[in-house]
Amino acid sequence: MYTKTTKSINITVNPYYLDEQSVPDEHHYVWAYQVTINNLGQETVQLKNRCWRITDSNGIKQEVKGEGVVGEQPVLNPGEKYEYTSGTPLSTPSGFMEGYYEMETKNGSKFDATIPLFSLDSPYTSNKLN
Repeated sequence: MYTKTTKSINITVNPYYLDEQSVPDEHHYVWAYQVTINNLGQETVQLKNRCWRITDSNGIKQEVKGEGVVGEQPVLNPGEKYEYTSGTPLSTPSGFMEGYYEMETKNGSKFDATIPLFSLDSPYTSNKLN
């Protein structure tokens, strides 16, 4: 598990390889990742947007931006947490992901909550990145 706290917003990511969706002979590798966003602060916040930076083991980078996560823009009151699972494919057996969530407080103040850098490692490679 990987974890990072920014302005009382704790983000934990637990990636795992999806063997049943991956086809290594065709250079198709798929991971899921479970994210927990925990509001450790005293203010209510809403996740407005996301930005992911994905890098495969060849150094090829892609950026994915959009509204919310899994079709939602969750509101987290103090002490509340939100969990979701998503996934990503790569054409290489390993890589990295990182990014941020744009959060907004009730008074309209915005800040970026950092998603920790985490590795995506296939069990079919001996040179794991992490």
